[in-house]
Amino acid sequence: MFRWCFLFSILLSQWVFAATVENLRVWHSPDQTRLVLDLSAATRFDVFTVKDPDRLVIDLAGAAVLNPLALPSQVKSRIRDLRYAPHNQGRDLRLVLELSHALEMRKALLPPHPPYGHRLVVDLIETDAAGKRGPPAPKPTATPIPLPPPPVMRAEPVATRNAPVAPSAPAAVLPRSEAVRVTAKQTVVPAPAAAPPRPANPVRTQVIAIDAGHGGDDVGAIGMRGTYEKDVVLAIARELARQINAEPGFKAVLIRDGDYFIDLRDRMVRARRHRADMFVSIHADAFQNRRVTGSSVYVLSNRGATSEAARWLAERENAADLVGGVTLEDKDPQLRSVLLDLSQTASLEASLKVAENVLHALKQVGEVHREQVQAAGFMVLKSPDIPSLLVETAFISNPSEEQQLRDHRFRVKIAGAVKEGIKAYFRGHTLPGQRYAN
Repeated sequence: MFRWCFLFSILLSQWVFAATVENLRVWHSPDQTRLVLDLSAATRFDVFTVKDPDRLVIDLAGAAVLNPLALPSQVKSRIRDLRYAPHNQGRDLRLVLELSHALEMRKALLPPHPPYGHRLVVDLIETDAAGKRGPPAPKPTATPIPLPPPPVMRAEPVATRNAPVAPSAPAAVLPRSEAVRVTAKQTVVPAPAAAPPRPANPVRTQVIAIDAGHGGDDVGAIGMRGTYEKDVVLAIARELARQINAEPGFKAVLIRDGDYFIDLRDRMVRARRHRADMFVSIHADAFQNRRVTGSSVYVLSNRGATSEAARWLAERENAADLVGGVTLEDKDPQLRSVLLDLSQTASLEASLKVAENVLHALKQVGEVHREQVQAAGFMVLKSPDIPSLLVETAFISNPSEEQQLRDHRFRVKIAGAVKEGIKAYFRGHTLPGQRYAN
């Protein structure tokens, strides 16, 4: 009897309400939390924040909850509590999330896309003191360029009226911090403190940013056995990071080190925040024809570079950003365009060279889909001053290669090939003073 009543209540709710909330999924990352409400149908919504105390309010028109909603424990650092109840005389649904502190909010209602249906996506993003998204930028890993010595002050000895004149001697040279004002009564000047010895050959570690594609609500391509692209590429990215960190003179930075989504442009921004020397994005390809196999390597196309240059020059937020170590903020439009073009040209040339090395190394591991490096307008490759490449490790849509991607030994080989391609590039393109050159 109870079962029939329960089924009747579900059918009644779906008939009375325009949409039902079927599930709440949460993806937590170091600098943002994504909330995904799975809906039975598209509906009008309103999402806003309230101060004192900080809260997030989600209103869904003509909606009801199908199953109880709960928050995972790992989000407690940002979301303290969740409650929901009918609103607007029972016609709508209101969800209230109590936040631990103020967060930037972003929202979108997404249409169905396998394996999901209609979704309301809300991102809660950390902001630093300056109001910028994400955590504060780490300190630069590069060794600073030595600056010229500061102007020196010379202290001339003052002779007393009847004192014998001593043979002339070189004037004492003092650093600015140790300079002493000499008056007529002063005859002795303190000796400057000995400066610490400067390293004879300062070195710099090559920073490689490794981006595991997709993540969180974005599962990527799905294999016949149900393998998610987001899972296998994260495993390959972690293995690549392990192998790179084992190489003297290299340091790996994982753009995504968990099952959470990162905006495509934000992946590029994070690489620049870490002062990366190279950006490598890891993916697993898919195609309708399940017989297609092999690895591929992509760099940014000229068309993609042109569109990105136009965006950088048009948007004010990019004016103060660094391109190849040069700020564009104080340059006139023509010079700004020339500097950006020079930086992009150098990055594209470097991207193509390292991509060719990686493709050659992948040929030693297994089959490649294309014999030449491919060009496309992928968003993650558009950084104007970081050589960037995207590696399609295998076709997850091919049953045989899906099985290989699930195999740890194959992932180790793929990661090793990418690492060897990166090393081969730096053997011929490392500047003196960088650690790998030594």
